[in-house]
Amino acid sequence: MQMQYAIFGLGTPEVIVIVVVILIFFGGKRIPELMRGIGQGVREFNAAKSNIKQEIEEGMKDKPATKETTEEKKA
Repeated sequence: MQMQYAIFGLGTPEVIVIVVVILIFFGGKRIPELMRGIGQGVREFNAAKSNIKQEIEEGMKDKPATKETTEEKKA
């Protein structure tokens, strides 16, 4: 039974080939630096995503949509 990864349906042999190619291109010393950069990017993305979600939720609490305000906007 072959283990399948959730991302793109990759199996173990494909993942090993990808890791070897990354090692060849970047070398062992640059990989930690590369992973730190990727981690920082993911953290910034998640922070921006949660910030936008919070702003949307606050906006929905501040001004509930009523029938009168939507009719005024149409006129």
